[in-house]
Amino acid sequence: MRQSVPALRLPALFIGHGLASNAVDDNVFTESWSCLGSGIGKPRGVLVISAHWMTAGSIQVTAMERPRTLHGEHNPTLQSFTYPAPGSSELAARVRELLQPEAVEYSSDWGLDEGSWTVLSHFYPAADVPVVQLSLNISEPMAWHFYTAEKLRMLRSEGYLIIGSGNLVHNTVMADYDADNMAYSWALRFQKNIAEAIREGRHEDLLDLTSLGQESGLAVPSPEHYLPLLYVLATRDMQDDALEFITPQCIYGSLSMMSVALWPSANPQAE
Repeated sequence: MRQSVPALRLPALFIGHGLASNAVDDNVFTESWSCLGSGIGKPRGVLVISAHWMTAGSIQVTAMERPRTLHGEHNPTLQSFTYPAPGSSELAARVRELLQPEAVEYSSDWGLDEGSWTVLSHFYPAADVPVVQLSLNISEPMAWHFYTAEKLRMLRSEGYLIIGSGNLVHNTVMADYDADNMAYSWALRFQKNIAEAIREGRHEDLLDLTSLGQESGLAVPSPEHYLPLLYVLATRDMQDDALEFITPQCIYGSLSMMSVALWPSANPQAE
């Protein structure tokens, strides 16, 4: 895993976040997140695109000074968990500016959901880095998300870290939560196919998952955990960014924990 503080552009990361319990667990995935955070250092702020914030017909961005910690109803043991990171009106305004002419609404009633705090609690455990979340407008097709996200590329040169938080294979209906290290063959095939498409920069295939095999319907039964990947890949500089796949495991049969990092090759990186 590459580790160092970038001198120029910051990386962009897609993180396979898995279960919310990873916020308090110590495992190979959370250890990798801790290494990433310490290696990158503290950015000016973090923009998170989380699978857990979907809006229909609009784009929203958190704009409050102190975003609250949001909890899912299916995580009763984590209801008391808090991640009190500050927000950033400056970053929210910059996102709004960059995404023009798309209309971006400021949200004062969302906060940081488990797609953010599950990961950031290991990246920056002191919760001392400003965090802003950007919603997924689920009324739009995949291509819209990708080409809209291209406008955010400049943030990486302005001191901001971009994190997409989801899972490349995410089928909770078929998951076997008693099989921590088991992976269905179709899940592994899809993960392999999508990794090859990412490596080769085949954006047209990444925007039409049926081209990646018949497993796509099982791997991505709904788009919300896949879309954050597109926001990261849309900021990729094919000449400058070095690509890294981190923790390429599938667990519970149908949950990919693979993360994808775009490292600016112009910046000093320790192998």
